Amino acid sequence: MASRKNNSTSITKYKNKQELNIGIFVFAIIFIYLIITLLAYLTTKHVSVYEVREGSILKDTSYTGIILRDETTIQTDTDGYINYFMSVNSKVKAGTNLYTISADKLSEEPVSTESSEVSLSAADQESVVLKTQNFNLAFSENDFSQVHAFKSDIDTTLQKAANQTKTAQLDALLNSDAASSLSVYQTPTDGIFSLNVDGYEGATVDSLKKKDFDKTNYTETTLQNNRKIKNGENAYKLITTNNWSIVVELSEDDTKKLKDTTYVKTRIENSNETIGADFSLIESNGTSLGVLSYTRSMIQYIDKRYVNVELILEDESGLKIPKTAVLKKSFYVVPSDYITQGGDSSATGVLVRRTSGKKEITEFVEADIYQASDSMVYLDPNLFKTGDVLVNPASGDAVTLSEQKKLTGVYNINKGYTVFRQVEILCESDDYYIVNEEAAYSLSNYDHIVLDHSTVKEGEVIFQ
Repeated sequence: MASRKNNSTSITKYKNKQELNIGIFVFAIIFIYLIITLLAYLTTKHVSVYEVREGSILKDTSYTGIILRDETTIQTDTDGYINYFMSVNSKVKAGTNLYTISADKLSEEPVSTESSEVSLSAADQESVVLKTQNFNLAFSENDFSQVHAFKSDIDTTLQKAANQTKTAQLDALLNSDAASSLSVYQTPTDGIFSLNVDGYEGATVDSLKKKDFDKTNYTETTLQNNRKIKNGENAYKLITTNNWSIVVELSEDDTKKLKDTTYVKTRIENSNETIGADFSLIESNGTSLGVLSYTRSMIQYIDKRYVNVELILEDESGLKIPKTAVLKKSFYVVPSDYITQGGDSSATGVLVRRTSGKKEITEFVEADIYQASDSMVYLDPNLFKTGDVLVNPASGDAVTLSEQKKLTGVYNINKGYTVFRQVEILCESDDYYIVNEEAAYSLSNYDHIVLDHSTVKEGEVIFQ
């Protein structure tokens, strides 16, 4: 029998060769990096950083004050109906025809100050237009006082026109049939014409009492035009100078705070404009009073007896830094002529005489200058020790380091590590100082400093 050839095939299985997965490899690297970064973050010292910026601090105290002026009430010497021929609060010269008194009430409408129409001449109209154009061209939102000046200028022009109209009315009356029944009265002196009277016209600082500062019972009378008046009654009020005062009542604490003050900036009635005033303290009738004396802007408040006034005790601008950043550090103080430059280097430092074995040598030590004033400089004490001898490079004289003085400063970290920089404090609030931006060896706008000086040491590397 023929044998059958075995046609079966033997199959052997081999394990697949694993290829490297790039994605997993990259993910592993990123994961390890994140772990290292997290650990570094958790173990690294964190320092809060503050960016120095320009700022200002304003300290003020508000009061309600009484205005005192050089003002006099003028009484009439006859009975009749009074009519005024000048605009209220306008300046008048001595001898100006101001008002008339007639036996009968004048019925002509133009006599009434309330209903009189004022017409501007072509020249006045052109003046108003020109002033308005100049104001629009020069106006700046940073100088709001321009608005007050512009308003005052326009008011003066309109008041001048109104007075000319009233004078024309008076001339017309004097040329009419009613002239025989009119008595014309003139101003006795130069001044500002007013119709508001309140009984304080003769008041002085010494005559003021505590009750005068309570304005709840204050009354003021506005004298009306074309009214019946009797002999001896007030006809009008005349304010004779631009000198005026605001008197404020002070607490005991305010009196102590202001005892050495002779001049102060003020803001009246929440105005954006500040006005300087001479300041004095006076004891009157058992009350401490502060007297603010002015020589301008009186006419803006001519109709007021009580005003709100702010005393701006501090108003400083400069670099604003937090108080927590400020520290004091001691420095050696040496004459400025001991400062030199070492060898071929432009670095600043001093020559120090030291003993090396049996020899005395003089070596250059690089040192930053932290402040220079009154021919003296401040050197870092970490570079020297008490008893080191410095040599004057010009004269050869020597000085032994001993005297130390403290400087106020902060830690600057612009270079990545803490460097002491002195600051000159101008004023302060509860949380911040304003320091002099122009001081030498100090800070500049946008510098970075340590927010809390107690969290670092000088020369420490800072990771932000």
